[in-house]
Amino acid sequence: MGAPEITVIVPTYLEAENLPVLVPRIVRALKSARREGEILVVDDDSPDNTEEVCADLATLFPIRLLVRRGERGLAGAVLHAIERSEGEIVAVMDADLSHPPEKLGELLAALDEKGVDFALGSRYVEGGSTEAGWGLDRLINSRVATLLAGPLTRVSDPMTGFFALRRSTYQRASVLDPLGFKIALELMVKCRCRKVVEIPIHFGQRLRGESKLSFRERFDYLRHLARLYRFKLMSKTREA
Repeated sequence: MGAPEITVIVPTYLEAENLPVLVPRIVRALKSARREGEILVVDDDSPDNTEEVCADLATLFPIRLLVRRGERGLAGAVLHAIERSEGEIVAVMDADLSHPPEKLGELLAALDEKGVDFALGSRYVEGGSTEAGWGLDRLINSRVATLLAGPLTRVSDPMTGFFALRRSTYQRASVLDPLGFKIALELMVKCRCRKVVEIPIHFGQRLRGESKLSFRERFDYLRHLARLYRFKLMSKTREA
């Protein structure tokens, strides 16, 4: 059996309760889109039963588990998984069911269009939405973070964690050094993505468990933005 066409990467930390719900939905979405794929769970050494849950799921579904020991962080986990993935197309989504797996087919179809470098699931394009239970504080944080990223990319939802790109696009990046959890923004900038397609999604509440967003993550995002602005400026200087 050859390498799968698609690798769906799911970064996890304390998400064992959500995987038995998420994995079958991913498999059904790929089947509905007539795509062959694998699911690659990359876990930051969770002190729960993630390893046992993945072993059980692997008896029924095309799922692999990577466990990072002594490391933590969503962006780093995603890059770790991409380097060890087998698909020619890589998709990334959260484990908490806030991203609808049923939209995978549309993301992958967008990459089939000529010239498209990157496809992402967006809350803020026409047809996109967020769960009604989102608090005002969370909504304001998201909007401010999006505004701050405006000069780096023209997309409406650069904060998304639900996206897909080709391996060849990923390989265009010379150096990837993200901070925090906004890996999509890092990839769009460093891989010099010119044409990005946004697919409207409904961003839901997490199914089980607790959010990992903290003050430290917000601070790291600002540091990450500074790095990307510096990279963008240096790139323009070299091109001048």
